Amino acid sequence: MEYRIEKDSLGEVKVEADKLWGAQTQRSLENFVIGDKMPYDLIRAIVTVKRCAAKANFKAGKLSEEKCNRICDACDKVLGADYKDSFPLVVYQTGSGTQTNMNVNEVLAHLANVHPNDDCNMSQSTNDVFPTAIHVMAVLNSKQLIKNIDSLCRTFQKLEKEYDGIVKVGRTHLQDATPVRFSAEISAWRYALEQANDAIEKAIDSVRVLPLGGTAVGSGINTPTGYAKYAVEELSSFTGEKFFESPNKYHALAFKDALLLYHGALKNLAASMIKIANDVRWLSSGPRCGIGEITIPANEPGSSIMPGKVNPTQCEAVTMVACSVIGNDTAVSLAASQGNFELNVFMPVIALKIYESARLLTQATESFKVHCAEGIRPNVKKMKEYLNNTLMLATAFSPYIGYDMSAKVVHYAFEKDISVKEACLAMGVLDEEKIDEIISKAIS
Repeated sequence: MEYRIEKDSLGEVKVEADKLWGAQTQRSLENFVIGDKMPYDLIRAIVTVKRCAAKANFKAGKLSEEKCNRICDACDKVLGADYKDSFPLVVYQTGSGTQTNMNVNEVLAHLANVHPNDDCNMSQSTNDVFPTAIHVMAVLNSKQLIKNIDSLCRTFQKLEKEYDGIVKVGRTHLQDATPVRFSAEISAWRYALEQANDAIEKAIDSVRVLPLGGTAVGSGINTPTGYAKYAVEELSSFTGEKFFESPNKYHALAFKDALLLYHGALKNLAASMIKIANDVRWLSSGPRCGIGEITIPANEPGSSIMPGKVNPTQCEAVTMVACSVIGNDTAVSLAASQGNFELNVFMPVIALKIYESARLLTQATESFKVHCAEGIRPNVKKMKEYLNNTLMLATAFSPYIGYDMSAKVVHYAFEKDISVKEACLAMGVLDEEKIDEIISKAIS
């Protein structure tokens, strides 16, 4: 193995000759062997920030055009190809992400033949670059998630229209309740997802506000006039997304409330997906001894010992994803609370959890749509059977015979194992024509 000698402020370090990184990356690689690598989407976001910072420094008159072009070319090279092997550092390192920021600086400096600190990190600190990159990553990664949620909403909307005329028994407390249209039950799922999507989009608006230009503590030390404005404008132009300069960069460095708000919106989606998936697997339970009001696609054999068994696997997968997201939210909440004085020092784990939650939900919503939701079909025969037998149809009798008498009808029907119509006739409280009229209105 051939090595070259790299130097930093602590001295000399041996680095494998074919690697693009320098001394600080090598030190971190040796000192932190904990967990997985930093998400590559975050690396790409940092590279994007570096490119826009170089443009801003040139525009502000601090960086030469030649160096600006070389840095931009290096950034484009990394963004346009697979450079994963050049960014080997793990999430669990310094809480500011300094080693990863320097890993990017060193790789770009090697490719551009410039200085990693003086040129690639010009007018920057890890303390403003790293959180800016988290924000950029979150905004960019939310786009596909929002599309997938909207697509799942449209799937449910299609089912609503297709099955609008079907009436079934409602359920509260896992007990029989008054009738409900199957389309209305589906509409609740759809509306929950629409609300979740709205919450994500609103939260993302807060994430669009960036700390870039705050440098070390929020004061903007070592930045030329106009740099922050130029850098944020460049980011908006390069990514095609709207970003804004934070009006208080002291806050932007020390607090992570925008990211916490965004992850809270992801948790909200996760909670709604648990509810929807649980409804689907309850309604499809059976096929002989469960509720069995709907069928879902039989995607794969469900048991290694029970022949012919098919399980609601997509429901199980999406609820496991949701559990992970809710767990991640606890990590993000705790990490966001650890802003001591001028800096939060739990940023890498915040970045990881936000990346992981968005990615899992993006994949899970699409998988659930394609392999489950699109194949939901009502078992009309079973729905009618339950509807005709539900005791809660007696609720519709209350305006005519009162609550107390309606309750007596229910108890009588339950004890005799007969329908509420039969109970009404047997008790002589209503004639058959009136009973049929009331029930017809209740289930229409």
